[in-house]
Order: sequence, then C-alpha cells, then structure tokens
Amino acid sequence: MKFLSPLAVLAAVGLLAGAAFAAEPAPALSGCAVKRQDISTQIEHAKAAGNSDQQAGLEKALSEVTANCTDATLLKEQEQKVFEAKREVSRRQADLNKAMSKGDPEKIDKRKDKLAESRKELQDAQTELEKVQPDQDDE
Repeated sequence: MKFLSPLAVLAAVGLLAGAAFAAEPAPALSGCAVKRQDISTQIEHAKAAGNSDQQAGLEKALSEVTANCTDATLLKEQEQKVFEAKREVSRRQADLNKAMSKGDPEKIDKRKDKLAESRKELQDAQTELEKVQPDQDDE
C-alpha cells in the first residue's frame, strides 16, 4: 500500500500540472500575426452579416498580408505613421499659437479642435505601434 500511495500522488500532481499548463493563456500576438487575426475576425463578421463583397475583399487582404507582411516592414511603417502624426501635432500646435497671437476666438477654437484631432490620431498610431513592436520584456 505504501508503494501505491506515492505513485497515486505523483500521478495526481502530474495531471494537475498538465491542467495548469493548459490553462495558461496563449502568448500575445504581435506584428503580422495581429494583422492577420484582425482581418480574420473581420471576415467572420462579414460572413455573419452576409456581406459577401466585404468578405471577398477581406479574404484578398488576408492573402496579401500572409504573402507579403513581415514584422520588420510592419514595424517600420508604423514608426513612420507615428513620426508623421507627431509632425502633424507640431504643425497644428504652431497654427494654434499663431491664431492665439492674433486673438481671433473663432480661429482659436477651430485650431484647438484640429489639434485635438491630431493628438487623437497620434495616440492611435502609438497604440498600433505598441501592437506591432516585439516585447521588450524578453531583452
């Protein structure tokens, strides 16, 4: 009986460990994998909505991403978008400063709205960049 007891404990521990490993979340997707997953999700939504034209377009986009996307080019493209968005925010800030120096309340309000829009686009671009960047924790 003493022999079976440690064997039973070992088997139980083995089963629990296997279940624990199976319960671990899958690693987060990044780069082109995220892009493919997003398009696949959109394809499923198009199928559910019965939108065959949209589905066909998305399937073409998915095949192009699968064939041509590399994480390095995707990262470079997104970094360029962030750079351009920062430049746009700077330009809008200069426009606002100019309007404020002239004191025209209508132009000031318009420039503030444009600046807020540009800042939102910058934030969106930075969020997308975070999605495609490789994890920095591993380095």
